[in-house]
Formats: sequence, C-alpha cells, structure tokens
Amino acid sequence: MPIKLTLQSTSQESNILGLSRDDLFSLVSDFETQPKRASMRVNQLWSWIYCYGMSSFDNMTNLDKDLRSKLQKVFNISRPAIEKKEVSNDGTIKYLFRLNDQSKIETVFIPEEKRSTLCISSQVGCTLNCSFCHTGTQKLVRNLSSQEIVGQVIAVYDDLGLWEKKRVNSSNSSCFEIITNIVFMGMGEPLLNYEEVKKACSILMDNKGLDFSRRRITLSTAGIVPKIKLAHEEIRCMIAISLHATENKTRDILVPINKKWNLEQLLGSLRDDIKLRNSERVTFEYVMLDGINDTKEDAHRLVRLLQGLPSKINLIPFNNWTGSQYKRSSLDRINAFRDIIIKSRLPSPIRKPRGEDIMAACGQLKSNSVKEEASI
Repeated sequence: MPIKLTLQSTSQESNILGLSRDDLFSLVSDFETQPKRASMRVNQLWSWIYCYGMSSFDNMTNLDKDLRSKLQKVFNISRPAIEKKEVSNDGTIKYLFRLNDQSKIETVFIPEEKRSTLCISSQVGCTLNCSFCHTGTQKLVRNLSSQEIVGQVIAVYDDLGLWEKKRVNSSNSSCFEIITNIVFMGMGEPLLNYEEVKKACSILMDNKGLDFSRRRITLSTAGIVPKIKLAHEEIRCMIAISLHATENKTRDILVPINKKWNLEQLLGSLRDDIKLRNSERVTFEYVMLDGINDTKEDAHRLVRLLQGLPSKINLIPFNNWTGSQYKRSSLDRINAFRDIIIKSRLPSPIRKPRGEDIMAACGQLKSNSVKEEASI
C-alpha cells in the first residue's frame, strides 16, 4: 500500500523530489492507470532525478510529450535555494539554504584527499540545547521534510557540477571531486525527526539513484535511546553517539537530554543491541573542552565505560563561537587523552577542524530562522 504523504508544509506538496518510490507510484498512478506502466514511469523519473539531476520534466526524453506536459502542470522537482555560499581557506564550503517557507538551514561540504563528506541538517534549529553547540542557541522551528533533507544533497550536486562525475565512474575522479559520505551532523537531532530521516536515507541509499552505501551514511544522535535500536534495524546506516562526558553530572550540562536518558541507559541500550558487531563499531563523538572533560581521569573513565562495546572515539577539538563559555583543550592535553584511549586498543582519531574561518566547523552551524512552531 502506498505510504500516506505527511509533508511538513503545504509548500512542499507538489514537489516530487525526496518522495519515496511508493509515494511517487501513488502520484504517477493518476496519469498511468496500468500498474506496470506506472511502475515503469517511476523508474524513469527516478533515474532522471537521481542519476541525471534533472530539475524539469521537459528534458525527460523517454517520457512522451503529453505526459511530460501533464506532470509539469501539477508537480515540480525543486531544491532548497542557495541564499549564501562561503568557501573556507581549506576548501570547505558552507551553504545557507532558504526553504519555501523562508526558514533557513546550513549544509557543509568537506573535501578531503581520500573522501568528501556532506554534512546535512535534519531540523531548522534544535531542541536539545547542548551548551557547547552553537546550533543549540537557536530554538527549534520545525522538522525538515524528506524533500528538504534530500534536497540539500541534490542542490550541492547541482552547485558543484557533480552529476557527470557521478555517472562516469568515481574511480576516474579524485575523491574530493565527488560526495562519498553523508553525515547527519548539521542542524538538529535526526532521531527526533525519525520518519522523514528514514525516508530520506532510503532515497539516498537506493542503488538505482544516488546509491550511497549504508556504511557511507552516518546519523549523529545525542542519545535518543528508544530510536537508536530502531535506526539500527530499519535504516541500517552507521550511528554516531555525541557522548562528550564520562559522568552524568557533567553530561547533564553539556548534553541536557542526558537527564532523560543517562549514560547507563544509553550505553546499556547499545550493549543490548544485537545488531552491533565488531565489524560495525559505534562511533562516539567527544568534544575536547578545556578543564571540563579532558583530564586523564576522564580518559580512563571513558575506557571503562566503553569496555566490551565495539567502539571508535572521535576526539573533536572544540570550535569556538561568539558567546561560548568554553575553550578548546590544548593539543598536549588532547594527545595525552588520546594516548590513554589508544593503549586500550580503541581507535581514536583526532578530528582536524575544517571551515573554522567561515563558522562551518563541528558545533558552529546556526541559521537566522526565528522560532515559529515546534513540530515535535
């Protein structure tokens, strides 16, 4: 049975970008009453949109002209509009996208030597109020629809001219010229917009379209415990946990959702998740804050907390923003912290800050949308 459309705003109702195959089939069936023909049309549309980046029905040459005309009158294939584009000295690109209701979100493209990552948003603003995160100072406006989530990816493909490079063969291009990884680490908590994020991930992973491997998509969560296991089972992409502290009293301040699901509940739920295997480690994000969570005692406690859990710990030097009460740990302190973790045989890379000069680094994203109406 086709999935009932549950769009976030009426301005999205005619946009077929970011709709599931079932939703698209339901719409196309109004024009092609025979199921086989309707299914064929869905496959054709899917290819044009997600393999060729088509934004108009006019050039979809394997659709007859009459059908193209009918579709053009009723539907569109719209992307978020680029309000502002900033390029960092290190090549990182930050996009400020304007949505149909004039809400704004930020998306970041991070080119590297062996891979390139697109950091996308799942909400306008955020409700979690993590004290070290700039996004947390912006109140939640609303959830994004699957159209707006997938639309960020499509809009960056458009802007960077990636469609031809994608089709030719990524092995013939330098990795920094294509998008190899998608991370839900932009604005918002993806697991508080679960259904739309799940739908978007299904589209991103469809092997007849954008074709991202589930291992190339990562959801970052502050610890929405009931949804983590569900995401492992249904979405099946990688999960990153924003940990940032080794004691509840500290994490209550840094990540207030800890008051609802504390460290014991969070880590206990991960241990109980039978889908976790050594080949699929859980990534833990740990921002290094001077004098807050960066002592040797914290490092030893972190190792004990994660004992028996297949883990990778990303150490993130704090990225400053105006008004923040925190400072970045010294490099010596970060290295000493890392050495303790490495001795426990847990991988623990130190993330290199990217895009700091344009406020595009981890924890620095914030748009100027005002709070209108929370949708959760």
